[in-house]
Amino acid sequence: MIQIVEATPADYAVIRRLAYEIWPGTYGHILSKTQLDYMLDAFYSIENLTECAAKNHHFLLVKDSQRDIGFMSYEHGYKGKPATRIHKIYVLPETQGKGIGKLLIERAETLAKAAKSDVLSLNVNRFNNAVSFYKKLGFGIVGEEDIEIGHGYLMEDFMMEKLL
Repeated sequence: MIQIVEATPADYAVIRRLAYEIWPGTYGHILSKTQLDYMLDAFYSIENLTECAAKNHHFLLVKDSQRDIGFMSYEHGYKGKPATRIHKIYVLPETQGKGIGKLLIERAETLAKAAKSDVLSLNVNRFNNAVSFYKKLGFGIVGEEDIEIGHGYLMEDFMMEKLL
């Protein structure tokens, strides 16, 4: 049985471990190993996750009956607007295609509506296969942005939104 539960700071090590398991399969064909390692260390340190929580990012963990299999983070009132932003959403590769990502998006929509958001937004790497997944769930591409993250690295993203 799949459960989606609110994560606490005690779960940040689990989120970090999951990111290190998921990212190589998700981004290994897009990013160099050096960039992948840099981004994982920067984005998934316990300190960074704690800083995100201090900026009103909320974390959810996905569990099946035996283990943790994914996570999501989101923020209401993104940029001071009636918008909910999905910052991170990942499930283990062997669980992809089983509806878990869709469950997370549905949970985000429910939470966004409860927070009186009128849009759900996210960024996704332009070369990530997840672009088609988000389109199937009603997201549209509203722009592109290149985000400098240090050491000469860029995140080359589509900006996507879904009206609620």
